[in-house]
Amino acid sequence: MDRRVIPSVEQVRQRPAVRTLEGTYGRDAIVTAIRAEVEIIKARLGAGGDDTVDAPPGREDLLAALEQGVAARLVSMTRPSLVPVLNATGVIVHTNLGRAPLAAPALASLHAVAAGYSNLEYDLADGRRGARDLHAERLLRTLTGAEAAVVVNNNAAATLLILASLAAGREVIVSRGELVEIGGGFRVPEVMSQSGAILREVGTTNRTRASDYAAALCERTALILRVHRSNFRIEGFTEQPSVASLVEIGRAHGIPVVEDQGSGYLGPPAAAAGGEVDRALAGEPTPVASLAAGVDVVCFSGDKLLGGPQAGIVVGRAALVARIRRHPLMRAVRVDKLAYGALEATLAEYVAGRAARTVPVLRMLGATIDEIGARAERLATRLRQSGRFETDVIDGASAVGGGSAPGLEVRTRLVAVSAAGLAPDRLDERLRAGSPPLVGRIESGRFVIDLRTVPADQDETVLAALLAAQRG
Repeated sequence: MDRRVIPSVEQVRQRPAVRTLEGTYGRDAIVTAIRAEVEIIKARLGAGGDDTVDAPPGREDLLAALEQGVAARLVSMTRPSLVPVLNATGVIVHTNLGRAPLAAPALASLHAVAAGYSNLEYDLADGRRGARDLHAERLLRTLTGAEAAVVVNNNAAATLLILASLAAGREVIVSRGELVEIGGGFRVPEVMSQSGAILREVGTTNRTRASDYAAALCERTALILRVHRSNFRIEGFTEQPSVASLVEIGRAHGIPVVEDQGSGYLGPPAAAAGGEVDRALAGEPTPVASLAAGVDVVCFSGDKLLGGPQAGIVVGRAALVARIRRHPLMRAVRVDKLAYGALEATLAEYVAGRAARTVPVLRMLGATIDEIGARAERLATRLRQSGRFETDVIDGASAVGGGSAPGLEVRTRLVAVSAAGLAPDRLDERLRAGSPPLVGRIESGRFVIDLRTVPADQDETVLAALLAAQRG
């Protein structure tokens, strides 16, 4: 076909619809998109080597096709890869879906500190440069009883920083049953190696006694490290020494005891005491209890059961926290103003006694089976009334998730959905491709939705997503 029938980049650019797009996306993006679409047209029509097109389109048809292609390409080029998702899996702290949703006060704080300048590293009282690592410390001290606190970008960084600050070149005693691997393949022995500390394993996988720790002490010992098994359980013939017994050994020999708790559970808020939160998380360690028992330093996550932004929180004795603060690695793992803003607002909800109502993770955990069941029945009824679905409301279980409270489940009610002519995996695929995407799960050959992890004000959005997916 004659190449002259293919419009030039400038001819496409002068089209009124394309000029409108240029006002939104800019000239460079428009030109790049046009060139890419022109090359596609050339390939399709055989320009440059394939003249087999029987009825080549006219110039106006080509221009219209290029116009549509450019518009679609620009949308695709500028679409963010990170988008909001409806979590209907029932996994409350879902690592793959962003872990903890933030409370409304945390979102307001994010907007406030992001929209302008802040006193991130400025002392307003003295009118001079301040220290960013002091933010959130007052609230953390109030909530945990610690002498001091510091925040870094996640709990793995907190563990690395503690080891590098307090134990580089010396031994750290850890039970073999606590040499865990967390998500993404990060393992305690490897983190320890990177910190410069030397691992001293004691006990066995299933049984470690306080006497094992005592026997391993020597002049090279820097720390006793206890790692909470937050993402798995060991059952059967097991033994693990109490925190108090490790503290006793540490104090007798002048060795600090450090505990990596991971999950970030602060204990049931007053408003939720004795409810689903308490039952689901009974047995989870808390920094308050560990510090009260004499543990010198505790670290935990801010974005798991605490319900805040991604952060690693270190609390403990002032002298040890000061050494952690001064380590050069601190600058590499520090957090920004957005994390501080969201974390402080979340912690303030705990201090004020509102967390059970306002922090989404705790609210989801605390929702009763009757509340979830009533919402499930309403959704199931609406879907049946559409004439497009068969539905049942069945008993099920929600998971805490996020590497927290392994094996513990919270009773829930599920909406089991069947769409005529649409296999469960195909329905699942369509829902994930929707806007917004909806992620559920398939159980016993049916697609199921757990509304525990869906905010109540988004039930209509879930309904719309299902109807759209059925239509295809």
